[in-house]
Amino acid sequence: MKKFAVLFLTLLLAMSFAGCREQKMPPEDAPEDAIRAAKPVIYLYPEEETEVSVKLDYAGTLTSTYPTYENGWTVTAQPDGTLTDASGREYYCLFWEGVSGTAYDFSTGFVVPGAETAAFLEDTLAQLGLTEKEANEFIIYWLPKMEHNAYNLIAFQTDVYTETAELTITPAPDSLLRVFMAWQPLSEPIEIEPQTFTPFERTGFTVVEWGGAEVK
Repeated sequence: MKKFAVLFLTLLLAMSFAGCREQKMPPEDAPEDAIRAAKPVIYLYPEEETEVSVKLDYAGTLTSTYPTYENGWTVTAQPDGTLTDASGREYYCLFWEGVSGTAYDFSTGFVVPGAETAAFLEDTLAQLGLTEKEANEFIIYWLPKMEHNAYNLIAFQTDVYTETAELTITPAPDSLLRVFMAWQPLSEPIEIEPQTFTPFERTGFTVVEWGGAEVK
């Protein structure tokens, strides 16, 4: 009887430990309907050296940030985009990733053969207003995930994204560009109304962000 009690207690402890481990599972491994917002990066370009505070109100769960997000980021920004934190460490951008249940808008967009992804992104990101350096970093991150698909359905998000990932920046920028690409691989092409874009003009203190999400 005593051996049975010990065995039963051991089993209960094992079940309890397994439950705790499951609760601590990273958000990206949990709900199947959760969508991962991958590598949004934020560039700050003030006209002169400026201390800048950035706060993110995200309708989801942050899974990674760099520098570490602690109720916001506060950095000293230079006109060339170099950022320095209070300890003196330098960065070229603010980085975050997260998961959410956001339903992205695919009412308009583009269907692009995988092999043409690089050329499409080069042209489209220039239309959206990214510099060649910013676009290069965007393409380097996303191209390996997209170029080997038969086709990709691509839709650049505006209100859907900005309403679920609100930024509060102090001092407020004079111009703000947020480029967020939602996409999904396709085995066959589909018909979709093409997106159109409003030209972006960089004036004064400029903030630029880019990111994306694969919708499965």
